[in-house]
Amino acid sequence: MQEIDKLAWIYIKNNQFLSARSKGKDTYYIPGGKREADESDHQALTREIKEELTVDLTPESIKYLGTFVAQAHGMPEGLQVKMTCYEADYSGEVKADSEIEEVVWFNHKDKHKSSLVDQIIID
Repeated sequence: MQEIDKLAWIYIKNNQFLSARSKGKDTYYIPGGKREADESDHQALTREIKEELTVDLTPESIKYLGTFVAQAHGMPEGLQVKMTCYEADYSGEVKADSEIEEVVWFNHKDKHKSSLVDQIIID
């Protein structure tokens, strides 16, 4: 079975979770992305979050939370996404950059606006 391998940064504040929407998309995603050749999870996650949200993750605070698998949003049936999730502290101000159109804080009731794998993570 084919699988998209992604990393995600779970950031929760005041019982809300950070989510982002890419330019031209209608669905929100937990911030993160794919690793490039020879990158570790920590290196890839740090790079992706810097590119998308302009903040620097604090390396020593990065902590594994879990791995979740579901049907990939907007992809052919059977193509799954595997999200390896981490939490981490950061420095800087979270703001949309690169391909990100909007950054939002969601409550659990907003999970329907997210991809299937994100809904599983949120639950």
